[in-house]
Formats: sequence, C-alpha cells, structure tokens
Amino acid sequence: MTIGFSSRTVRSTCLLCVAGLLTLVPAAAAARPGRPDPLPPGGTTARTSPLYRPGTQVRPHPGAPRVPEVSALSWVVADAGTGDVLAANDAHRRLPPASTLKTLFALTVLPALPGGLHHTVSTEDLSGIGPGSSLVGVVEGQTYRVSDLWNGVFLNSGNDAVHVLASLTGGWSATAARMQAVARALGARDTHVSSPDGYDAPGQVSSAYDLAVFGRAGLRRPDFARYCATVDALFPGRDGGAYGIMNTNRLLTGADGVAPYPGLIGVKNGYTSNAGNTLVAAARRDGRTLVVTVMNPQDGGGHAVYEEARALLDWGFEADGEVDPVGSLVPESGRPRQGPQAAPAVTAAAKPAGDGPGWPGTGAIAGAAVLGAGVVALVLRLRLVRDEGS
Repeated sequence: MTIGFSSRTVRSTCLLCVAGLLTLVPAAAAARPGRPDPLPPGGTTARTSPLYRPGTQVRPHPGAPRVPEVSALSWVVADAGTGDVLAANDAHRRLPPASTLKTLFALTVLPALPGGLHHTVSTEDLSGIGPGSSLVGVVEGQTYRVSDLWNGVFLNSGNDAVHVLASLTGGWSATAARMQAVARALGARDTHVSSPDGYDAPGQVSSAYDLAVFGRAGLRRPDFARYCATVDALFPGRDGGAYGIMNTNRLLTGADGVAPYPGLIGVKNGYTSNAGNTLVAAARRDGRTLVVTVMNPQDGGGHAVYEEARALLDWGFEADGEVDPVGSLVPESGRPRQGPQAAPAVTAAAKPAGDGPGWPGTGAIAGAAVLGAGVVALVLRLRLVRDEGS
C-alpha cells in the first residue's frame, strides 16, 4: 500500500515541524531573520580574529608548504573533524552564494521529511521559480518520493525540487526564516537568506566561512553525506518511466574534462551570473577530512572553481601538522574550555556522533529532526487507522 499525503495534511504536519524547530534553536538566532548580524560570533572581541582581516591568512611552521595562489574572491580550507581553519582569504566577505546555499536548505529541511514519503506535485508547489533556474524536471500532477526530490536538489541543483520540498515544510518564506535561524545556531553570521534555492535575490549573501560551516555540518548527517556524494541516479519521468541525472559537481564526476579528485565526498557547486562559480568541496584521505570553499574565481573560466579547490585541497593535506589554525568553524560557545575551568570530559556514551566536537546548533537541529519525524509518524499512523476504518 502506497501512503501519500494530501497537500492539506502535509502542510498541517509541517506547521508543527516549523514550530518545533523555531522553539529548539536559540531565541536570539530566530529573532533577526532579516539581515546578517553586524558583529562576528563572540562580539567585538572577535574582530581580532585573523579570519576578519583582509587578504590571505595562514600561520605556517618553518618549512611548511606555501599556500597556492588562487584567483577566487574568497576561500577557506578547514579540517572537517576539528573545525580548525588552516588558511583563508577574506573568509567573511559577504558574496552571493548561488546554489551552494542549498547546503543550508538541506540542513534545515532534511530533518522534517523522511525520504520514503510520497507527494503529488501541485501547481502551487512549482510557483515562483526564477527564470533561467536549473531544473531537474519535476512535473505537476506527478507523485514523487522525497528521496527522489533530494537527488534532484543535490545532483541536478533543481530549483523545482527545492520549491516542492519547501512547500511541504511551511512554504517559501517560512523556509527562508528557518534557514536563517539554523545558520545563526551554527554560528554562521554572514548569511542572509532571501531565496532558499540560492537564486540571485536582493540582499542574499553568504561567505566562504559560513558555507564551510554548512558543509561540515551536513557531512555529519548520513543522509546529507549520502546525497552529496551520489554521482548519478534515476529520476522519475512521465508514464512510470525514469531518466538518468548526473551530479553537476565535476570534481566528483570527472565530467567535461575536469579530473575527479581522489577521495572527494561532495559537497555542492553553484553558479549564477551575479555570484559567478561557487563550490563547497570535501575530501577524505588517510582518515582526515578537509572542507574547502571557493567563491567566484576571477581567472581561468568556468572550470577554475574546481582547479582552485583542487589546489587548496592538495595544500591542506600536504600541510597536515605544518600550520597552526587561524580560526575555527565551531562557534566559541561550542568549543571545549581549557585550563582549570574546563568542563568535565564527555563520556563515550554522551559524545556526539561524528569526528568533531558537538555544538549547541547541532543539538537544535537534531532535536528538530526527532520532532519532525515524530509528528510525521503520528500523522501516518492516524491516516492508516482512518483508512482501515473506512
């Protein structure tokens, strides 16, 4: 028996999911969805962080490999396990993110929608898609699994799939507000969400730092990590058929003459005329994972974003143990204390999953996932009982 949701049932369910998420994230984060925070995490004292200084920031040991020269307006190289930023250039410069903003969309919406749910697409679901948007081919009146729609988001960067998923979880404006709150919970203060799909919109910005935060957080979710590492998949077509789609991240697939990067595990690329080419890339080697953000290379054409990310990843692996961090992707409130006032050690049973320290923002998102899944499960059970009694 295939279980589907009516549009009204899903929207009622998702209003509860939205309420749960906004309750769980810090109130201060949800209180100002309209613009990026004027101060960095930690207040005015954080302005002394090298990550807020212009130009390339790195603290090399004697004999350390030199940071490669790249043309991107902004970039970050970080250790995904510890959150240490190994090197950066204008890390907090606010720039249009293009479809790399879909990383934040996924962090916000994935917890609320189990992949096995089915939804029949309505005209309203597909309204408001920007002209020239990348599309995976979602068709009005056809029923899709949520997992198929996520493949459309991660592989084909389908703005049509984003619109449908957003409509299932409260609508476009509500999704943007929730994304803003999740960004704040993760300590990402440079991001202003106007269009959840990353489409160019007035005032929409992020930064290489924030996008690295989103990429790192996403890799800690098994579903996000699985989707962003998928090379190709079948997407439902008309009359019960299907067609192949391929990930547009050429550093992952090796398409169009770009050599695939060994050990690459995602995350997301993007392009608009306003943002230029953007990329969040993560790779694993010898048990170590790096995450790199590259925003708007100025030289080298459309493939430069991949080659500059390649050079930065190579440097990051080569520089292991040869540089001191210039900052952290972990909010100061989530970092372990040092010295006599340090908090007690976390026991193995209580330690968060993943290869890095836990964060309050991660706890909020995990709580939202539990709440959203619980509410959806309850509605499914009630619907089954009603169907069996009819």
